[in-house]
Amino acid sequence: MESNFLGKVISIAGGAGGLGRAITLLALGQGARVVVPYLREEEFASLERAAGDVQNQLAGFSTDVTDPAAAVKLVEQTLARFGRLDGLVNAVGGYAGGIALWKTDAATFNRMIDLNLRSAYALTHAAVPVLLAQKRGAIVNVSAKAAWDHAAGASAYAATKAAAIALMDSLAADLRGTGVRVNSILPSIIDTPANRQAMPDADFSQWPKPEDIAKVVLFLLSDEACVVHGASVPVFGNA
Repeated sequence: MESNFLGKVISIAGGAGGLGRAITLLALGQGARVVVPYLREEEFASLERAAGDVQNQLAGFSTDVTDPAAAVKLVEQTLARFGRLDGLVNAVGGYAGGIALWKTDAATFNRMIDLNLRSAYALTHAAVPVLLAQKRGAIVNVSAKAAWDHAAGASAYAATKAAAIALMDSLAADLRGTGVRVNSILPSIIDTPANRQAMPDADFSQWPKPEDIAKVVLFLLSDEACVVHGASVPVFGNA
């Protein structure tokens, strides 16, 4: 799979934190040139340091990917910097839980829509025309196990993650036969420092590692996954 990414350009939204960081570093290690939109400059600076010797393959642009106009600008910046776009990963997302629907305020609900659904719309809306013109490319959107396993106290989160799957499924149908592939992955709780801090009493050994999920994402982006289109892939192991 390593040779598949030599010279290819992958845009990884959310690529400076949590799962996205692992995807970015793996893609860089396999020869890809990676564009990461970010909101916090310190997170991108940390990612640059982690990239080490392949830092020259990494570009970052300050972008609010929930804003369709900003997402279009991101694609324009990517093309100006690298001249092409071969893949898109949307690892942007947020969680709000532990509260019943009738106690969930509108601001929280709208925030879940922005992070878990609007980001997917804005990024694909901007990137798909470029991929269609090239007649090739791959998109991977990060949804969640909660999209179909609807726990109490997580209505806004579960609803927006489910909607994101529907969005990608319909997009996959739109793109059938074009050479552009679209898939989703469905993680549960990922073993990240933020999740460990939020749930210090949990059994971390049962949580999937970001590096393991990143391998699945890179496979879905690769030419080796040429027959995988319109799938929602569970990546939560036995958790």
